[in-house]
Amino acid sequence: MIRDAMSIQLGRVCELVRYPVKSMAGTATESAFLGWHGLDGDRRFAFRRVEDTSGFPWLTASRVPGLLLYHPIGFDESTGELLPNEVQTPTGACLPLQGDELQREVSERYGSHVELMRLRSGIFDDAPVSVITLATVAGICHEAGTTPDPRRFRANIVLETQGSEPFPEDEWIGGTLAFGDGESGPAVCVTARDARCMMINLDPDTAVQDARVLKAVVRLNENNAGIYGTVTRTGTLRVGQSVRLVASALR
Repeated sequence: MIRDAMSIQLGRVCELVRYPVKSMAGTATESAFLGWHGLDGDRRFAFRRVEDTSGFPWLTASRVPGLLLYHPIGFDESTGELLPNEVQTPTGACLPLQGDELQREVSERYGSHVELMRLRSGIFDDAPVSVITLATVAGICHEAGTTPDPRRFRANIVLETQGSEPFPEDEWIGGTLAFGDGESGPAVCVTARDARCMMINLDPDTAVQDARVLKAVVRLNENNAGIYGTVTRTGTLRVGQSVRLVASALR
């Protein structure tokens, strides 16, 4: 029995997105450092529901859809990674991210007290990196009868792959996504399929819900769309960078 490695060229990176504040709007970038806790600056802040004693106290757009319409702005690197210091609200006002006024506004939307938390290692649902392909986005949105929009799926890395069939990500579980042409580029071990919730029903520009999107994912792929992964090699990701799947094989 010989253990070797297979490498399959998948395509290229077409979008990189940070979500600095959990459930608020994302920020697209041409390049980002992929550290042990995901993209630098990704999901480092979240509003905690103060009265909640569960293991998941974070306020998300599933409870307050309007959170999607808040845009983190005013980024700087004084803390060692790119983080926002302000948020543009749906009315166009610019408020300090860590100020009392924003906290009061979000609390009023939720209907109970919340407080902003910052975690150096990030605030993730399952894993620090999420990936989806344009083919999967297109397949789901076609089935749902809506315009394809990767923002609905809030992935960190959006890939353009060679095939057009949706859900190729399901075949990557257990393998490693290697980015760039050399052997020293960033790499992500694919750990699980991404089980979806009602957040993908929310229009990123209006927060209006369209239940057809999640229903399409349930019909097409047992409620899964995209994958989660953990970082096995750090480095800089760039839009346009090649990506290949490296998987162990037995024969």
